[in-house]
Amino acid sequence: MSEGCVFCAKPDAEIICENELAKAFYDKFPVNEGHVLIVPKRHVSGFFEATPEEILAINELAFQVKTILDAKYSPDGYNIGVNVGASAGQTVFHLHMHIIPRYKGDVPDPRGGIRKIKKSVIPYPEEGE
Repeated sequence: MSEGCVFCAKPDAEIICENELAKAFYDKFPVNEGHVLIVPKRHVSGFFEATPEEILAINELAFQVKTILDAKYSPDGYNIGVNVGASAGQTVFHLHMHIIPRYKGDVPDPRGGIRKIKKSVIPYPEEGE
């Protein structure tokens, strides 16, 4: 645990599933209904500082979270991601994987997924190209 880390201080009552090395809970600032974060229990700042066992534990929880979210929210799809470093948008420096349920119509055109966060070096093809 790291003093002052919001994920290390997260109370156990809010955890929706966990294993020996990781835990999952709903994001306090969700992008969509059902947005979940999965974090290692050990305080580690980013994906590349985690052990292979911690990454495996996070991935195992991703499948459990999907089962929970499918039953509770019936999403049409998912975005799954990890921001590594401030330049990539990481604001809490405790590794966390986002599991974001997606719903038909939640954005006008979801094609390209996360590619729409900034202009691409090579443009993503238009539908039908």
